[in-house]
Amino acid sequence: MNQTNILLETGTNELEILEFFITSANDREECETHHFGVNVAKVMEVIASPGLESQPSAPHPSFLGLIPLRSHILPVIDLAVWLNMPKVFSTQDNVIVTEFSQAVTGFLVSGVTEIHRVGWAEVIPPDGYMPKVGLQAIVGLVERGGHFIQLLDLETILADLAPASEDGKAPAFVAEQTLRALVADDSTTIRLMLSRSMTAANFETIVVNNGQEALDKARELARKAQAERRPITDFVDVIVSDIEMPLMDGFTLIKNLKADPLIGALPMILYSSIITQELRHKGESVGADCQISKPEMDKIPEVAARLIAERRMQTSKA
Repeated sequence: MNQTNILLETGTNELEILEFFITSANDREECETHHFGVNVAKVMEVIASPGLESQPSAPHPSFLGLIPLRSHILPVIDLAVWLNMPKVFSTQDNVIVTEFSQAVTGFLVSGVTEIHRVGWAEVIPPDGYMPKVGLQAIVGLVERGGHFIQLLDLETILADLAPASEDGKAPAFVAEQTLRALVADDSTTIRLMLSRSMTAANFETIVVNNGQEALDKARELARKAQAERRPITDFVDVIVSDIEMPLMDGFTLIKNLKADPLIGALPMILYSSIITQELRHKGESVGADCQISKPEMDKIPEVAARLIAERRMQTSKA
């Protein structure tokens, strides 16, 4: 299967997910099928498994080796091993070739089923639901065809395989005065990382779990500012949001905020592993002031401060 380009109207709070499955053996040696999904925007294509086997010297048990694919040499990860699942081998196994966070990676799975168009409002956050595997990598659940599809955060998997340490590192940028940011991300790891980096850069942060919570909080702050006859910037200077989130995605969040007369003039930053030159038009269409790919998230505090300064300068001239 060759994934080309499925276009969705930006800001409709929808995404396309590729459903795939992993077949594993339970304690009674019976086969069980586990259904997963990933954002189609991250999928280049699906190929037949090259039959790689993990080597004792591999940096991680899930690493199967490197394969050539046109102009790429990509690592292949046995997803079942990372998820700690006793996968049943099949000659029909597939490799899902993905491209995100400026990296091309293959993930070995048992098979691929179909593509679904899903509203983010349909995505059930994993809170309170304990899947059998990979809890830290499950960002939500979608019901289709009488079963749940577990949406995987592939960035979490790659980060686990190649963790980056920032401990003890001095911030690259510190704002001259305290600034205020509303940050939305569904990943606990990313929320913590962003909160730390922005606090170190002299930002006060309000951190929420998804776009809907961010929209509600921004409107709450706007009502408070209006009631107290104060500018919205007394409460928040910038909105920073991930794109892929349950309930409401970042595109829809920015689209709604930009249409709000009390909030719309604030600078708004989108970040995601799926931001590429080819997809930047999506963020531009909803009014995002800047878009940053996840490998460059350390730039967010400096970019946010610059956008805030530019807006203040424009306001003073008005």
